[in-house]
Amino acid sequence: MMKNESKTLYIPLYGKALVSRKGIILSDKKAEEIWGKESFLLKGKSRSKWLAYFMGMRAAVIDGWVSKKLEESPESVVIHVGCGLDSRIERVKAPCSVWYDVDLPEVIAVRKEYFSEDEKYRMLGASAMETNWVKELTKAENAVLVLEGVSMYLSEKAIKNLFEAMSEKFGKVKIVMDVYTELAVKMSKYKNPIKDVGAGATFGTSEHGIFENEKIRFCGELCMTPDGMINELSGFEKAFFKKMFAGKFAKKLYKIFTYEN
Repeated sequence: MMKNESKTLYIPLYGKALVSRKGIILSDKKAEEIWGKESFLLKGKSRSKWLAYFMGMRAAVIDGWVSKKLEESPESVVIHVGCGLDSRIERVKAPCSVWYDVDLPEVIAVRKEYFSEDEKYRMLGASAMETNWVKELTKAENAVLVLEGVSMYLSEKAIKNLFEAMSEKFGKVKIVMDVYTELAVKMSKYKNPIKDVGAGATFGTSEHGIFENEKIRFCGELCMTPDGMINELSGFEKAFFKKMFAGKFAKKLYKIFTYEN
């Protein structure tokens, strides 16, 4: 039985399936397949096409970042925390040493209905609030850590602990993480699609430096809604999306931070 926080995975899954069917932003046949079989009942804003476009762009931007880092260090271990039913393992074509998809045990149980492990792909049922599972990861010099759609359900301490555990496990760590700002957390109490599945955000920050440690330093922000992707929309949809989801106010709510050592 999935907890409400876990059920939020259906929101980005729906978004990726929708844009993939439309042939824009992101190609994700696996998302189309899984969404067709899961048929989870989304309602309200969680089923908004605008949010779907946003979810598709977020995934595509992070895909591009991961691909670039793996091209630079193809021997890297990839750890995707809060993977849900995401198929980034299939979308990213760049080689890696081994790829780990990590989420709560009840999520991994569903995930195993759609994905199969092999010598280069593993699934771990574990909580991002803890770090004991990091010991199970393959030891390597380079690692790529993806935290997508998960930081808002954690705490500052939990994220810092995870960064620390990764920096102790691997020689070099490259991290991408999307975050709510403090304003977004306040607003989410009243108006947020995740409330439609019974979940609520608990943490947000616009201060990227709070997660740094002796090894890991902030590198920069990624644009979550690049013009090139917005231009794949047309007419009113493009104009409306650009104003509401890519304007100055939207950028005060949601960010993608990157870190390296």
